[in-house]
Amino acid sequence: MSLADLKYLADVKYLPETPAHDPEIEAINDEAFGPGRFVLAAYKIRQAGPHERALSFVAVDGAIVVASVRMTRIAAGAGRALMLGPLAVQPAFKNLGIGRKLVAIALEAAAKAGAPAVMLVGDEPYYGPLGFRRLPRGQISMPRPVDPDRLLAHEIVPGAVARLAGEVCHADQARIAAHIAAMA
Repeated sequence: MSLADLKYLADVKYLPETPAHDPEIEAINDEAFGPGRFVLAAYKIRQAGPHERALSFVAVDGAIVVASVRMTRIAAGAGRALMLGPLAVQPAFKNLGIGRKLVAIALEAAAKAGAPAVMLVGDEPYYGPLGFRRLPRGQISMPRPVDPDRLLAHEIVPGAVARLAGEVCHADQARIAAHIAAMA
């Protein structure tokens, strides 16, 4: 890490996300993932309801958002969890540990909020050192095709990951389906 990198890190602050950050977060996600991100399984889930702003964070350099991570409440069978993502960092700030720090902050906030687990679609070499493990093949499914080796989970409450079974959906969808079923 260079002296310039250390300067970046000293100037970067980590904050809870606010609505004022939305345009910059959208720009970072667009640059990182492009327009094709909207056809991905994780985005289909996220589009079904709001993310948890209180559990989502940004990294800022001065007044500029340089990275962000979001959390969304999900359900799969009897299991409940948070889905981490998207995690995105501006290119000039990559490989400085900012993304990993945001994930650590989000996991700590999830635990404090009582979330039983956090799952994501991502690369095990990156997320494994942060406590994420591959979900057993076939335990869960996504609303669109996903490489099953990229389905990872971080267990906060023992046994919580095993309760995730079946198709993953936004927690709001699960609540609506349960309400409709109870009325039938």
